[in-house]
Amino acid sequence: MAEILPRLIEALRERLPEAVALRHRLHAHPELGNQELRTHELLAEALGVKGRRVAGTGLLLRVGATTGPAVAVRAEMDGLPVAEATRAPFAAPGGVMHACGHDVHMAALVALTRAARAVRAELAVPLVALFQPSEENHPSGAERIVAEGALAEAGVRAVAAVHVHPTVPWGAVAVDEGPVNAALDHLRVVVDGAGGHAAYPHEARDPVLALSQIVVSLQQVVSRRMDPTDEAALTVGWLRAGSADNVIPDRAEAGGTLRVLQPDARATLLDAVRQVVEHTARAHGCTARVEVSVGEPAVVNDATLARTVRALLPLAGLTPAAELRSCGSDDFGYFAATAPSLMMFLGLRGAPGDRGRPLHHPQFLPPDEAVGAVAHAQATAYAAAAQATSA
Repeated sequence: MAEILPRLIEALRERLPEAVALRHRLHAHPELGNQELRTHELLAEALGVKGRRVAGTGLLLRVGATTGPAVAVRAEMDGLPVAEATRAPFAAPGGVMHACGHDVHMAALVALTRAARAVRAELAVPLVALFQPSEENHPSGAERIVAEGALAEAGVRAVAAVHVHPTVPWGAVAVDEGPVNAALDHLRVVVDGAGGHAAYPHEARDPVLALSQIVVSLQQVVSRRMDPTDEAALTVGWLRAGSADNVIPDRAEAGGTLRVLQPDARATLLDAVRQVVEHTARAHGCTARVEVSVGEPAVVNDATLARTVRALLPLAGLTPAAELRSCGSDDFGYFAATAPSLMMFLGLRGAPGDRGRPLHHPQFLPPDEAVGAVAHAQATAYAAAAQATSA
């Protein structure tokens, strides 16, 4: 199947200028998760076909034979609630922005889909272009697509995706076996005490003090409950308590996230969080509880797909990057329940006009050249998965 990759790269060349123009239109009109109606229309117009609507606003299109196993390549559709500060000619004017590269991913996949249609007679394994809504928002678009059975109905036997990444060198692709993105759980801590006058703290049971100790103690959960060679991150992002300087409130609350790369460690760390919260509150005469909102599973790359892609990258003008495992999360992990999956990270560090901004920053802006680079990486992922599927 490797022979299809040079044909796709050749077919991509003449379609990239239109893909860059499409990227500008998508970037200028971002939409939040599960609201991507205009984005859907722009994609359908650029593809020249309607495709199948999935997960409300998503789009699925199969290229090649109408029956038999296929390989899906996914691009995300949604933007973020970020006010753009790039000053690009195609900057979004409102408070929503493509600050995570999804505009680049979509434009690249449109180019790859059109290139695949141009050589579809040579596709031994069909390509399923999957434009997925709501990667950044709840409910998850990937979870909905899996629940709908859309990939199974399309005969998908492998799923791949490419995501731009500002810490990987330009022209290189990180593609590693095993977990590469973390499982994510949202935590809410509620501490109940007994309020009172600030001048008489001994007559109260101060939930603010208890919560303060809980926040500090939670920072030791990862360092003292995890193997130091494993990756996890526990972050408290907000605190809320009281409304007056001289009043001890009855309740104090906090919220944060727990991110774990090793799936087996997830339950262990959640149990440790509950112990710390409940016992620390009790030591201060208060009671407490932890409310857990289960988020995305870890993104775990299939070993065979990862090895095959690394071998094919030079054919697409790309090079393998050093290992990258991140405590960032992505709902792409849901697809692993349906088929072997692979997430690749295309580098932006040192790219033309590189601003050095992280993902989700109001000045994050990949160069137009990233559209072609992502399309080449997507084509490589498709070729590798097609080869593995046919083996």
